[in-house]
Amino acid sequence: MNKGKQLYWVDVGLAISFILCFITGIFKWPTLYKYFFSWPMKQISIIHDWSGLIMGLLVLIHLIQHWKWIVVMTKKMWWKND
Repeated sequence: MNKGKQLYWVDVGLAISFILCFITGIFKWPTLYKYFFSWPMKQISIIHDWSGLIMGLLVLIHLIQHWKWIVVMTKKMWWKND
């Protein structure tokens, strides 16, 4: 698989895991859960925890994939010779 496809799939995974984590995080608010949702809290918590863990791992992979760019941009932003 070429690098462009790898980056694409990591970003898709990040988007999906972020959406799951964000939505389940909202569902876990006691006030909202009590009045609007009927899913068992245990299922919501499992989805929230796993999507958060997957998102964290994908962010790490994403940073590794972009490390050279991050270093170059950091040097440009902080150590300019003006």
